[in-house]
Amino acid sequence: MTITAAEEARKFLRSTRSAVLSTHSARFPGYPFGSIAPFVLDHDGNPLILISTIAEHTKNIQTDSKVSLIAFDSSVSDMQAAGRLTLLGTATPTSKEDAAVRGRYLRYFPQAEQYFDMHDFLFHRIEVVQARYIGGFGKIHWIAGADIKPQPNQLAEQEAGILDHMNADHTDSLKAYCQHWHQVQPQNAAMLGIDADGFDVRADDKILRFGFESPVTDAQSARMALVAMSKQCRQDAVGAPPSAR
Repeated sequence: MTITAAEEARKFLRSTRSAVLSTHSARFPGYPFGSIAPFVLDHDGNPLILISTIAEHTKNIQTDSKVSLIAFDSSVSDMQAAGRLTLLGTATPTSKEDAAVRGRYLRYFPQAEQYFDMHDFLFHRIEVVQARYIGGFGKIHWIAGADIKPQPNQLAEQEAGILDHMNADHTDSLKAYCQHWHQVQPQNAAMLGIDADGFDVRADDKILRFGFESPVTDAQSARMALVAMSKQCRQDAVGAPPSAR
């Protein structure tokens, strides 16, 4: 199935949480200021970053909310040949008391728990206006912010219930997905998040990404996609030689 550059860029963005945030320096006007900024996406496809109110970035955003975030795959050895995505957008402070946002962020970055006990940390949501995607040699695209976003869906409200169900009743399926699509056999597996394009699983100490064949919009369509994946795992296991089972 052929996918558009916007779809490819969004799927790439889903696959990483490593980025460099650049803001307009308030201390040194005219100069950009960049530093590492881990992020997760909300269900509208907007990056969420957690930064201190006394951080240089926060001071800069208070002066000029226009920012740039470059997302990249930190695991590759040749960064120039790897995919990367530069997002241009507007950063807006968001309360860290939002239970859904807080829960989603901490599932991916549990080590950040200590920051929530500090009064000077806030989320900032980046509303993407434009994106520049480099998917490899000769694959360079400017993409409108609206085009990189997922289609409207109900998963923001339903994510917690889906995760509770999968992690309580279907850990065997999660382990089967890990083995089938990533050739990883974890001792422990837990679904961290689900979105229109796929889902993420923490397999022991790794986070693995799984894509759906077509976008899902709610718990029912997600269930159908997950059941289909489990069926594929079983079918392929039956057809595999005994040594690979």
